[in-house]
Amino acid sequence: METRIEKIKQQLQSQGYKLTPQREATVRVLLENEEDHLSAEDVFMLVKDKYPDIGLATVYRTLELLSELHVLEKMNFGDGVARYDLRNDSSHHHHHHLICVQCGAVDEIMEDWLGPLEERLEKEFSFKVLDHRLDFQGICHRCIGKEKEQAAAPVKSRIKHS
Repeated sequence: METRIEKIKQQLQSQGYKLTPQREATVRVLLENEEDHLSAEDVFMLVKDKYPDIGLATVYRTLELLSELHVLEKMNFGDGVARYDLRNDSSHHHHHHLICVQCGAVDEIMEDWLGPLEERLEKEFSFKVLDHRLDFQGICHRCIGKEKEQAAAPVKSRIKHS
C-alpha cells in the first residue's frame, strides 16, 4: 500500500499538488476498499471514522482532483450514483465491469479484451484509442443461483398459507 501511496503522491506533486493528510486518508480508504466501487458518501463515512474533523466537501474535492489526475476512474453504473475506482498500475486501460441489474453487484474483468478492436480502429479509421471502458449489464451468478434454488424448491414451500 505504501508504494502505491508514494506513486500517487508523486503524481500529485508532478501537477503541483500536495498529498495532504486529508487526501492521504481518502487514498488509504480507497486502497483498503479497492474492490468495492465506493461512492463519495461511502468514502466520506470511512474517512470520517479515522479523521472525525474532515468534511464531506473536502472528500468530494479530493475525489474530483484524483479523478482529474487519472488516479481514479469516476463511474456511474446506471443507478445515478458516482462511484470511484483506483486505476490499476499494471494495465494501460481501465478494467471492465459486469453490473447486475437485480442486486446491483459489480464484478470486475481485469483482462483487456479490446486490444484487437483497438488495433482495427487504428488501422481502418486512423483512430488512436487512448482509453476505453466497457460495462456489461445483466444478471449475476448469485442472482441466477437464487432463481435456480427457488425454482427447484418444492411447490408447497412457495405457496403462502393464510
